[in-house]
Amino acid sequence: MVDETHRHGVHYTRRSRSGIRLRPDTTDESKGTTNGDAWTSAIESVSMRANLVTIVAAVGVLAVQPVRTPISLVVVGKTVLTQNIRRQVLSPGAVAINGNAIVDVDAPTTIALKYRAGETINARDEIVLPGLVNTHTHAPMVMYRGLADDLALMEWLNKYIFPAEAKTVSPEMVRVGTRLAALEMIESGTTTYADMYYFEEEVARVTKEAGLRGVLGETIIQFPVADAKTPIEGLARTERFIKLYKDDALIVPAVAPHAMYTNDKATLLASVQLARRYGVPVIIHLAETENELKTAREKYQMTPTAYLESIGFWGPPSDRQNTHTIAAHGVWVNDEDVAILKRRGIGVSHNPESNMKLSSGTAPVAKYLAAGVALGLGTDGAASNNDLDMFEAMRQASFLAKHATGDPTAVPAQTALDLATIGGARALGMERLIGSLEPGKRADLITVSMNSARQTPLYDAVSHLVYVTRGDDVRTTIVDGKVLMKDRQMKTLDRAAVIADANRLAGRVKEAVGR
Repeated sequence: MVDETHRHGVHYTRRSRSGIRLRPDTTDESKGTTNGDAWTSAIESVSMRANLVTIVAAVGVLAVQPVRTPISLVVVGKTVLTQNIRRQVLSPGAVAINGNAIVDVDAPTTIALKYRAGETINARDEIVLPGLVNTHTHAPMVMYRGLADDLALMEWLNKYIFPAEAKTVSPEMVRVGTRLAALEMIESGTTTYADMYYFEEEVARVTKEAGLRGVLGETIIQFPVADAKTPIEGLARTERFIKLYKDDALIVPAVAPHAMYTNDKATLLASVQLARRYGVPVIIHLAETENELKTAREKYQMTPTAYLESIGFWGPPSDRQNTHTIAAHGVWVNDEDVAILKRRGIGVSHNPESNMKLSSGTAPVAKYLAAGVALGLGTDGAASNNDLDMFEAMRQASFLAKHATGDPTAVPAQTALDLATIGGARALGMERLIGSLEPGKRADLITVSMNSARQTPLYDAVSHLVYVTRGDDVRTTIVDGKVLMKDRQMKTLDRAAVIADANRLAGRVKEAVGR
C-alpha cells in the first residue's frame, strides 16, 4: 500500500509502516514550478545548519575541557594515607605538589585531569604517607653510637657521655655527626626532627644542606661545655642562633635548657624569657628517671613538673602560640603533672626505645592520650637508642604500652602512626604546617615499599607500617616539595662520603676516650 498525501505544498509518499519519505517531484503551486530546486535548497540549508550545530558543539566541548594547572610534582601511590582528621585513605591515590606546598590529594585520574606536573613519581606499588616527625633527638650523638651500652642514665651520662663530649665535641664533630644523622633520617623516612645539642648553628647548616626540617635548640647547661663556659654564655650564643635562623623556611630555632637538674632556677627562667622575647619554642628534658623525681622531691618537695610550674617555667596557656614547649620523656609523672602539661599546652615526646634501653621507666602514654596531651614520638640520640628509625619507635611504643598495661588494645597501630605523624607535629606546635597530607600544608611525604617477604601478604597498610616495616623500606623522601631521596638514591647528600667522614672521625673519638 502506498498512501499519498499533501502537506504544506510538499508531496509525501508513505510506504507501508516503515516510515515517511519525502518525494522531490512535488509542485510548488504558489510559484507554478517544480519543487526540486526548493528541495535541494532545503536540504542544503538543513545540512549547513547541522554542520554549524556540530561545529558549535565541538567548540563547546573544547571550551568546557578543564585547563590543566601546571604544578611541579605529582606522587602517585598504591595507597595514600592522608592522616587528615578523617584519616582518609585513597587506593590508589595521588598527591599534587606545587613548590613547597600540597595543592591537592585525590584519585590519580582526577589529579591527571586537573594538573600538568613537571615531574611525576610513580609509586604505584608503594604506600604514600606524611613524613615522620621525630620529636626528640641529639643528632651529632650518632658519633657515640655503641660507645657505652647497658647502663642506667646517670651512670651512662656521668661516666661516659659527658667526659666523651668534653674531649671530642667540636664544630667539626657536630657537622660530621649531623650529616650522618641526616642521612640516616632521610633513608628511614623522617622529614622533621627536634634536636638539642651544642654548636647548633652547625646542626642547622647541615640540616638545610640535607633538606630536612628541624626544630633545633642550642643547649643551655649549668657547667662548662664545648661551646659555652657558663649558662650566660650559652644564653648569648642561643640568642645569636635565634637571630640567624628566626625566619628560615626549614629551621625553627629553639631555646634548650638541658633539664631542671642541670640548671638552676635563674637559668631556667632566663631561658624561657629569651624564648618568649623571640617567640620561639623551648625544649627540655623532663622527669626522665626515678632519680630525677627523688631529687626534686628531696630538694623542692614536689615533682619536676610541679616544680617547673611553681617557678613559672611553663608559662600561661596564652603563650602557646608564641612560645611552645616540648618536654622530652615525661616518664615519672603523676595525674596532677599530666593535668599541668595539658593545661599549659606542653608537647610531650615519648621515647620508648631509649627509656627501655636505659631502664628509665615507662611513660604513662594511656594517661597522656586520655587527657588530650599533645604527644609525639622520639628516638632520643643514637648513643642511647641506638638508631634514628621512627618505624622502630612506632612499633616499640605500641608493644611497650601493651606490655606495661596488660591491655592488648593499648596504642593500636593507628595510634602509633598518629604519634609519628600528626601527633608529632602537634607536639612540636606545627600541626598547621606538617603531619598530614592536606592542601595548603608543606609537601613533606615519603613512599614505602610493601614488596618484601616479611610484608607479604598485605591486608592492612597501617598494621604493616607499624608492626612490620623498617626504615630501609622507605623508597622516596620529600621535604618542602624537594626530593631528598628517590628510589633509595640520595639527592642531597653524598652517601659514601658521609659514611667515610664519620668513620674517620670515629677513630679519633675512640682514641680520645680510650676505647
